[in-house]
Amino acid sequence: MSSAPSPRPLRRQILTIHRWLSLGAAIFWLLQAISGVLIVFHWEITDASVAGARKPTDLAAIERRIDALAPEGSGMAVKSVWTTASGSERYNIALEDAAGDGRSVRIAGDGTELKVSKDGDTTFIGWMVGFHHDLLGSWGSWLVAISGILLCTNLILGIVTAWPKRGTWKQALRPATRGPSAAKLYTWHRALGLWVAIPALIIVLSGTLMKFEKGVGNLIGATPVSLPANPPAGDPVGFATVSAAALAAIPGSTLTAVTWPKAEDATYTIRVLAPDEIRRGYGGSIVLVDANSGKVRGTYPIMQAEPSRAFMSALFPIHTGEAGGLVGRILSVFIGLWLITMIVAGTILWLKRRKPRARPTA
Repeated sequence: MSSAPSPRPLRRQILTIHRWLSLGAAIFWLLQAISGVLIVFHWEITDASVAGARKPTDLAAIERRIDALAPEGSGMAVKSVWTTASGSERYNIALEDAAGDGRSVRIAGDGTELKVSKDGDTTFIGWMVGFHHDLLGSWGSWLVAISGILLCTNLILGIVTAWPKRGTWKQALRPATRGPSAAKLYTWHRALGLWVAIPALIIVLSGTLMKFEKGVGNLIGATPVSLPANPPAGDPVGFATVSAAALAAIPGSTLTAVTWPKAEDATYTIRVLAPDEIRRGYGGSIVLVDANSGKVRGTYPIMQAEPSRAFMSALFPIHTGEAGGLVGRILSVFIGLWLITMIVAGTILWLKRRKPRARPTA
């Protein structure tokens, strides 16, 4: 009577799962890694493509430009003003006409108009940003989220599989330089994984959590900054007044975004970059300013935020590497290149192992 086959060891089962998950999503991960590497410095690349001198920020001059772009009775409305995040003190003014068509005007810090773009206009780097974030559509956002979960799982499985036994760490971290090509490639794949997989997991996990930002935020109690609606009482005060009030509320901060009041709530939402923040581009500190009087309604420095909101705010700079400044962003590029290398090397390794061996002739 034949005995039942013995089950495969757990480590081998994990290796099999790791291999097939990698192969199934390899192309998608490769495209995400390539696009991620290309857009790490997309703020600077995009801004460098727009000609014009760099000018220091003049709030009054920017307000004059806003008034010229959306004069009273024109049907044009300003929705927001955002920094380009390139460090050049340039801003994008988002406008919408009576028909709901939008456009964006890039200006210098002194209000000089540099470029006008209609909604739907895009550059190659802008296309890459959209592809990386959500495959250029809301349906793609779900694919990116699912892929992120799968990649996190696979990185964990890879770490478990490659984890050396006691006393073999030195050998595992130094890939072989001799022997069959498949064996050498495997040692390189394993060593690179052990060196970089954990920081890569942190970057991928933070990006994946951002795709579930609302759900994760609700789960950990990270409630958005808000106050009771403020009824409008006439025309709102101007951009310069509310921006100056926000900057004064958090000394040493720089302006990164101003969102105009809603019809039912006369409150400007202003985002500033406070000193010592890990968000270097847009900042995570928020100031709410009364559009009726120009007085501050609420000040919310991210450095003093409750842990749940601080955690959610930190996901973006961790994912992009900006939490570590220039060095962090460069490391983010290298981790993206590492992921590309691991995908390609893993696929080649799988193909080599699948290749049938020549049978010895009689």
